[in-house]
Amino acid sequence: MTTRSTSADRPASLAAAEAPMRQARNSAALWTATGRSRGHEVVRRRGFVAADGDERAGLRVLIQESDLDAGELAELGELVRGAAGPVNVEDPFGSTDLSHLGMRSWQMPVMLRPPGPVGEPALEVIKVRRSEDLQAAERIVIEGFELTGFEPYRPGELFPMSFIGQPGVDVFVALHDGVAAGACVSVVDDGVGSHYWVGTSPAFRSRGVGRAVMLGALAHVADLPVTLTASKLGRPLYESLGYTVAAPSTWWASVPATP
Repeated sequence: MTTRSTSADRPASLAAAEAPMRQARNSAALWTATGRSRGHEVVRRRGFVAADGDERAGLRVLIQESDLDAGELAELGELVRGAAGPVNVEDPFGSTDLSHLGMRSWQMPVMLRPPGPVGEPALEVIKVRRSEDLQAAERIVIEGFELTGFEPYRPGELFPMSFIGQPGVDVFVALHDGVAAGACVSVVDDGVGSHYWVGTSPAFRSRGVGRAVMLGALAHVADLPVTLTASKLGRPLYESLGYTVAAPSTWWASVPATP
């Protein structure tokens, strides 16, 4: 379960060596909340957590330990082969080889930001509470990340209204002249924050929207260490906000069938 920590159990700092494990735990909290809100099966094992969805949502696996045993690897393989839709696996430890399952891999850095002051965003950033704002965030993420599996659009499929009712989960939207232009998801779990789905609507790119939505979200976790996994395009923004690279993370994805 995702939990908000009291000041008594918040870590004052987080060593870079701990960042992969804390990112793994936070990602598992996000996808457990996501799976529950969508009504999908959530599988929890010592070495991994999986949210097993339908043909559009697919299967998401979060590696939790660097030393999966033979039984866990076998079960993970069964989940991948039996997935109804696309498969994505996050391995912050970079230690689990899934090439035998016909999956492709790439690396992205796990980044860490210590607790500290956060600047004011240049745009208005709101914490989502209304269904229309959540749907706006949903559209931004689908378009910004080119999530073609969620097209044609079905309101509430990516982010059901119950998603923002999950403990520790918040969604933020940046407004440009009153129009929803950027979005991100924030998760607090066990005294550590993390951010996901930091996206900008294609119509508002190169206008400082990504920076604004990140600053607005960070303001709510300024007293916590925060991790995230950065894309190549996102890394310069995160570095400018005080994040540093802690370790490489390996991602695996199913290879789309050739028509």
